[in-house]
Amino acid sequence: MTKRVAVIGECMLELKGEAFGAMTLGYGGDTFNTAVYLRRCGAAAGLEVAYATAVGEDGLSAGLLDRWRDQGIDTRLVRRLAGRMPGLYMIEVDGRGERSFHYWRDTAAAKAYFDVERTPLETHADEFDALYLSGITLAILPADGRERLYALMAAMRERGAHVVFDNNYRPRLWKDRQAARVEFERAFSLATIALVTADDHQALMDLPDLDSAIAHAKALAAPEVLIKRGASSTLVRAADGQGHWLEAPTQWVERVVDTTAAGDSFAGGYLARRLTGHDAVSAATHGNRVAARVIGYPGAIIPAEAMDDLL
Repeated sequence: MTKRVAVIGECMLELKGEAFGAMTLGYGGDTFNTAVYLRRCGAAAGLEVAYATAVGEDGLSAGLLDRWRDQGIDTRLVRRLAGRMPGLYMIEVDGRGERSFHYWRDTAAAKAYFDVERTPLETHADEFDALYLSGITLAILPADGRERLYALMAAMRERGAHVVFDNNYRPRLWKDRQAARVEFERAFSLATIALVTADDHQALMDLPDLDSAIAHAKALAAPEVLIKRGASSTLVRAADGQGHWLEAPTQWVERVVDTTAAGDSFAGGYLARRLTGHDAVSAATHGNRVAARVIGYPGAIIPAEAMDDLL
């Protein structure tokens, strides 16, 4: 039976290279990266993935949509807004290979996704078996947009759909830590699956160390919680596991090239398996294998053929 997942967030244009020198144009964003890996890992099992966001009516936006469809992503939940454009970030690489990031997203189209009486996501929500969002999704939306997203999360959970919240926390996107904490706590309370990166949780909750962050995350009320601890095994409390904490092994990586989409690809690999009938530990183990492969390549979206053996 076909499973359908809606992913909501922002995919930005990416400039990469040397300032005032040669640069290349690409694209990426945390939830979009997850959508791509979710689709790749779940396609053979019939998993369909739709991305909910807003772009402009310009040529760059059209180019993004073409590329998303090439990745197998369903774009029917995308809004196109006149006078708006996608957000932009630049990765500047210095002579030593160190990277710095610069963002232009204050007027990005994705922020205005809910600026309409009814969005495509709200209209088609009943067609989806799961909804995935992140802390960055919450951060880019205005307050009224977040309220409508929370209402959608509650409605989908009520009818038995999966609601997956990934705690990506980026302090620069929030007025202050307390404002972010209030929104994250609401999202956690509505989620059926919580994906928690321990160091992000430590920063958000202003806890003294990772052990405190892990203990705090273990107390989250979501039926299913995964706690990612970098190279250490992933902690898993499955919805059907009677409250027991289990561990999913990570995979040794001889040479780390780029960690940009490590958590995003884990989420895609995990959910692809979990939503198609696998137990939580084996799904998390698969997610860790996908993440290990991704960080061995440059860029957030690695070539599809580089992960053929994982699909």
